[in-house]
Amino acid sequence: MTDDARFLRVSGTSLTDGTGAKVRLRGVGLGGWMNMENFITGYPSTESLMRAEVGRVLGEDRAHRFFDRLLTAFFGEDDAAYLASLGLNCVRLPLNYRHFEDDRAPFTILESGFRHLDRVIDICARHGLYTVLDLHAAPGAQNHHWHSDNPTHLPSFWQHAHFQDRLVHLWQVIADRYAEHPWVAGHNLLNEPADVSGEVIGPFYERLVSAVREVDPRHTIFLDGNTYSTRFDMFGDPPDNTVYTCHDYALAGFVHGGPYPGYTEGEWVDRDRLEEKFLERSDYMRRTGTPIWVGEFGPVYTGDPDRDAQRYQILRDQLAIYDAYDAGWSIWTYKDIGVQGLVHTSVDSPYMRRFGDFQAKKARLGADHWGSTDEGVRHLIEPIRAFMDEEFPGFDPYPSGRRKFADDLVRHILFAQPLTVEYAELFRGLDDGELDALAASFAFAACDHREPLAEILARHTREHA
Repeated sequence: MTDDARFLRVSGTSLTDGTGAKVRLRGVGLGGWMNMENFITGYPSTESLMRAEVGRVLGEDRAHRFFDRLLTAFFGEDDAAYLASLGLNCVRLPLNYRHFEDDRAPFTILESGFRHLDRVIDICARHGLYTVLDLHAAPGAQNHHWHSDNPTHLPSFWQHAHFQDRLVHLWQVIADRYAEHPWVAGHNLLNEPADVSGEVIGPFYERLVSAVREVDPRHTIFLDGNTYSTRFDMFGDPPDNTVYTCHDYALAGFVHGGPYPGYTEGEWVDRDRLEEKFLERSDYMRRTGTPIWVGEFGPVYTGDPDRDAQRYQILRDQLAIYDAYDAGWSIWTYKDIGVQGLVHTSVDSPYMRRFGDFQAKKARLGADHWGSTDEGVRHLIEPIRAFMDEEFPGFDPYPSGRRKFADDLVRHILFAQPLTVEYAELFRGLDDGELDALAASFAFAACDHREPLAEILARHTREHA
């Protein structure tokens, strides 16, 4: 097949290549790489706060050296070959804008930020893997949480035209750079937006899509729904060659999730409920006759064999549902320290030996939104929740209400931010060889595999080729 024929575009409810053959993108998200997340690589709070503290301990140059080696180790030829061996055909690449632009110099593009992105796009291409470029953290933060590198609980992106202008400019640069790359499946313009009003996102998307297509009219656009890619009711008719993407995490698959089938947070979750939620989240795509792509989904694993067996059943049920509706997907996430990843660091690795006790403290304090529960600090957080319920019964903050609002401010900010200092101090005194060993702990050859997950994905792609 020629390079030209590799380009994908929307044709009715499917993506097709240049020969007219249908292509259903099924793959992984590369979380923790060019957008680091606390539960994925084990640091607390947000990437920018963590990097600043590590830079304080190591010095700017040595910190840069460590993170550069971590990015290199995190994904290479072996990783791409492994994904291809499972029958997958796509890697979604989450990006933090800070790799490409410094807040101290807005609109000035950092060429150095593209070195690793170029490398991984080309590695994936050599192994027959499409890439979707996913802007995961925007200037000002497009949602409330750590994964947009937001140190507060306020998504300021939607209130400030300056931040929006910077994102439009950045996307024009990215789209222009890869406009002729046939293995780039498309541009996922903004991950999990959370426009509180619901009134800004529609007009902004129109502006952003138009700006991208000025420099790259060929690639498919991927647009996440509002409220963390679950709501689409504020959008009108879809633009040409556009895929709207939903995220479809199962309530029973969260770290605090109950049995499956069974109750979580008072809600019964079984296969029928999974399908009901998927149909709700994909309603816009089915009504408009456009492709369905589940940009993120996947349970959190606990280490308990019985509970994890239930989590694998959630995954099997979701994959069967997606097949029934011809939906593509990208499971979250490919590599981590053992929470969700298909591949994860070994408990005997230099990184886990260095940071294992710290991980236990972080879990005890419930400092990660995604990777921990409130069990160790419930005696502290419950009185605050009760106080909020009593004093502010009419307060129902977007997107998740009073109780999770309290958790975000207390556990995930008040407790998490001081932990960045403790995490960084664990780098003190390490020589360059020891730092290199920490980074190399994330290399494919040094990692363990979550074999049941790999078997489920491989069997699924074989049976539904």
